[in-house]
Amino acid sequence: MKLSRRLETIASFVPEGSRIADIGTDHGYIPIHLVQEGKAKYAIAMDVRKGPLLRAQAHIQEAGLQAHVEVRLSDGLLKLEQNEADCVVIAGMGGELIIHILEEGRNLWEGIPYWVLSPHSELDKVRRFLEEQEFFIERETMIKEEGKFYSVMGISRKIKAVEKNEREISYRYGRSLLESKDPVLKEYLKKEEEQLEQIMRGLSVSQSEAAVRRMEELKLELAYNKEAQDAVR
Repeated sequence: MKLSRRLETIASFVPEGSRIADIGTDHGYIPIHLVQEGKAKYAIAMDVRKGPLLRAQAHIQEAGLQAHVEVRLSDGLLKLEQNEADCVVIAGMGGELIIHILEEGRNLWEGIPYWVLSPHSELDKVRRFLEEQEFFIERETMIKEEGKFYSVMGISRKIKAVEKNEREISYRYGRSLLESKDPVLKEYLKKEEEQLEQIMRGLSVSQSEAAVRRMEELKLELAYNKEAQDAVR
């Protein structure tokens, strides 16, 4: 099965020989691909809605993988049992929802050695949550697809000292991406800078209290952006 670049990147983070649970599976593309490539022994395609599960089930049947990929109606991790998976993929949703799903599945944390996350928003909140809960971001990458930017994280709860981030930009943009001077992050930062400056120009003509407050917020965001750009040069 040919995946989009985003889904292919997410799939590439899954360790060889995994038993995976794909949360919010939608079409079931990632579990199907991983089993077809021999990277996953078994997969559970999970979603809170029946519609996506029916689509996933149809694709699984087309691929002849009914014995290897199970579909399961579940609100996040709630229907995943202990020791059913050793890698969980949570992608294609906002950061707040990913945090909620992780919190609801707290009882599974110690039994799952590896997690692959790809939040579409609120990445700073996700990174803070992971640090607070002693998850370790083992690797992270950023990709651009159809004009949009996506981050993919591989995380674990291995016994190691989780070094605390000291700079706000590490939460906002990812410490490993900053340290590696990731070229896609550089592109993202430039685009973000242009968008922030454009919004500020539009607000500068207004003297309302709301506009003034928003201008101050944007100035701070722009300062973090410029600090990050300096870090990746």
